[in-house]
Amino acid sequence: MSVTEPAPVAPPTTAHEGILRRQTLRESAARTYARSLPIVPVRARGLTIEGADGRRYLDCLSGAGTLALGHNHPVVLEAIRKVIDSGAPLHVLDLATPVKDAFTTELFATLPRRLAENARIQFCGPAGTDAVEAAFKLVRAATGRTGLLAFTGAYHGMTTGALAASGGATDVRVTRLPFPQDYRCPFGTGGERGAALAARWTEHLLDDRKGGVPAPAGMIVEPVQGEGGVNPAPDGWLRRMRAITEDRSIPLIADEVQTGVGRTGAFWAVDHSGIEPDVMVLSKAIGGSLPLAVIVYRAELDLWQPGAHAGTFRGNQLAMAAGAATLAFVRENQLADRAAVLGSRMLARLRELRAHHPGIGDVRGRGLMIGLELVDPERAPLPAEAGDPTPAPPPDPALALAVQQECLRRGLIVELGGRYEAVVRLLPPLTLTDEQADAVVDRLADALAAAERSPHRRTTAGSTT
Repeated sequence: MSVTEPAPVAPPTTAHEGILRRQTLRESAARTYARSLPIVPVRARGLTIEGADGRRYLDCLSGAGTLALGHNHPVVLEAIRKVIDSGAPLHVLDLATPVKDAFTTELFATLPRRLAENARIQFCGPAGTDAVEAAFKLVRAATGRTGLLAFTGAYHGMTTGALAASGGATDVRVTRLPFPQDYRCPFGTGGERGAALAARWTEHLLDDRKGGVPAPAGMIVEPVQGEGGVNPAPDGWLRRMRAITEDRSIPLIADEVQTGVGRTGAFWAVDHSGIEPDVMVLSKAIGGSLPLAVIVYRAELDLWQPGAHAGTFRGNQLAMAAGAATLAFVRENQLADRAAVLGSRMLARLRELRAHHPGIGDVRGRGLMIGLELVDPERAPLPAEAGDPTPAPPPDPALALAVQQECLRRGLIVELGGRYEAVVRLLPPLTLTDEQADAVVDRLADALAAAERSPHRRTTAGSTT
């Protein structure tokens, strides 16, 4: 079936409905994706998922950015089969193995040069949030300090320390710094001026003896905020953060869990700015679709004691094999460059839609990490933005939810994010073809038009205030 054809519609089967019903009855109330995506995947390849009801979907969620090569890529499957067929142990704790050695060698070949020349790696539990916790423990052990610096809108995971450094934290033990945005600039200016003010505020706060900031053990930053609404950090601002932290002997932690392995149009998102962080937090795509998380960091920070951070499943051999194959394929086939070109093309097409859809407030992203912030142009700006000379309309989460539902009806899977869940997010695999990219934008445009016509969409989500 061509990706430009409408997805076939089949009546749901009894088995399909039964699986969904049992999931609702048995799984916790904390489940997330299953609520907005009531499908039962049974087969998948590349961009396409087939559900138990016979429908096919273009998957622009990609395991929340995990599937750099899409579903079941041949090089990933071959790497997994090779390990299984070899008789190698699948569980090794943190023992050395040929599979681990090959993965580490391939990973180090992709890192920023100066970091790779003097790096250490810690294999963590299989989730990115555990790697964030490890990074925090590492810099605290190395510096003897306890404070942490993080940014508004951040998302670093769901464990205690990672959640405390994220934007939605309520019990805050982390100093929060302004993250620059063009569309909703905290200073009401946007652009280079807004980024300069954000950097100036950070520098002032750190040097203010009465600023109330505990001596920081580290600063953690996402080069592109994903869950925060697809907000790329300006390259100049990132370089300023690197200089600020370096001048004050504060380790800089780059959270590349979602931005890594070519996603943003460079192998690592920090490559755009040319900075070399002290610590990099890596997960998602580095496991080639299987659970894997690591931190890599400057050898000078390697001061913790044996067992300071451990985990029973830090030796996932299948994930290391799949990850090494993925890293090599992205590198050898220059998929980061491909993501930059195709992402720019998709962004240009999506920006053209703004002239016909006033509900599109902003289109932004980097590479194949793309977001559309949906707004209600008929409502007054949010109170916090009332002093802005050109305030953005308030976000419209109801419209975003309606667009997501209309996308699903058209066989397109998208995710929502941002401060108010009003940003429609696209994370297609790096193997996306030109034809598939056009089909994604076409279906999204159709879904947006249908959602705007819906008379009930304003009752499908909560208020933005």
